[in-house]
Amino acid sequence: MTDQLPVAVVTGAGRGIGRAVAWRLVEEGWQVIAVDGAGTLGDLEDVLGYRLASAADLKASVRHAPAPARVHAVAADVRDAAAMAQVVEHAADRYGGLDAAVAAAGVIGGGGPLWETPVAVRAALLNVNVTGVGHLAAAAVPAMLRRPAPRSGRFVAVASAAADRGLWHLAAYCASKAACVGLVRGLAEDLRGSGITANAVSPGSTRTDMLARTAELYDLTGTDAFADRAPLERLLEPAEIAGMVGYLCSAAAAGITGAVLAVDGGLTT
Repeated sequence: MTDQLPVAVVTGAGRGIGRAVAWRLVEEGWQVIAVDGAGTLGDLEDVLGYRLASAADLKASVRHAPAPARVHAVAADVRDAAAMAQVVEHAADRYGGLDAAVAAAGVIGGGGPLWETPVAVRAALLNVNVTGVGHLAAAAVPAMLRRPAPRSGRFVAVASAAADRGLWHLAAYCASKAACVGLVRGLAEDLRGSGITANAVSPGSTRTDMLARTAELYDLTGTDAFADRAPLERLLEPAEIAGMVGYLCSAAAAGITGAVLAVDGGLTT
């Protein structure tokens, strides 16, 4: 990374884990481009049946950040390859380059057996949770490769414990997160010898709007119903996932690539 503050792009930064990641990186001295659909994803909301992050949510991510001057918000749709390219170009123009990209944008859908899950829902899950990750990587990696050697770029995707464990009535979601993990592992091989790492973090039940939607899909009264499903016997907080992402973006994690690190309270052990 350069003598200046390192620069990161974080998608899904309007709320939840993405917001926590943006804040964690700011605390650790990064300049952050905080990206979210920010009220432009009405078509996804119609398909998935719940509210995604709004423009107000994204503004709050900046306003309440530990150092708001080092967070810059950009509204963009991860499903749009050109939009991700523009985000990365904006980061390079504004800060002189890119040192990390964190794909934290994700959506949930399902609530019934796979054969009853609408095609539009299955497509939405793949378009955001897999293709969106690929769009960010395709835009961010060339920018990180433009840094002079020895490089220390980082690509991190937020996957899910669902990548390793089947979840009832969430088969398409499980498939999308398993594909995300496969993408990251393949990317790590593509980056062989470059100095840039690619890893994934797989959260368990985390106190987010997405988990609240999962509870609705299961007809549960609230997210606390998920608390005892892992040995830790509590919900995780977004900051706990962000801690692992922050570590993977740090110099201390230089020897880790192609890894999938579980922060799931022991759910998949």
